Amino acid sequence: QVQLVESGGGLAQAGGSLRLSCVVSGLLYNGYRMGWFRQAPGKEREYVAIISRNGGSTVLADSVKGRFTISRDNGKNALYLQMNSLKPEDTALYYCGAPVVQGPSGRYGADHWGQGTQVTVSS
Repeated sequence: QVQLVESGGGLAQAGGSLRLSCVVSGLLYNGYRMGWFRQAPGKEREYVAIISRNGGSTVLADSVKGRFTISRDNGKNALYLQMNSLKPEDTALYYCGAPVVQGPSGRYGADHWGQGTQVTVSS
């Protein structure tokens, strides 16, 4: 059974920082892209950051470039998202997803999801 468990969300002030973590278990093969996604109330889930199998390549949404950093520790099956210079518009439920897939339109998704961790940024 595949499980993704996120942690690290909470309340932050604008300009502050939070670090999200995700631990993955139950995936039967090595080597897959992982990613962070978020969903704000009334909006569709969107990708935030994607990282390659070995961590050597990342893709960041334009809205978080220069502020967020994605990283992974394959020895721990763990994924991280360091969020700096937080803005109120970053408020959302953040999900860890693996393996990351892309649909015909190029839209990112994932085969498995965590339960989400809430990030709330106050102005």
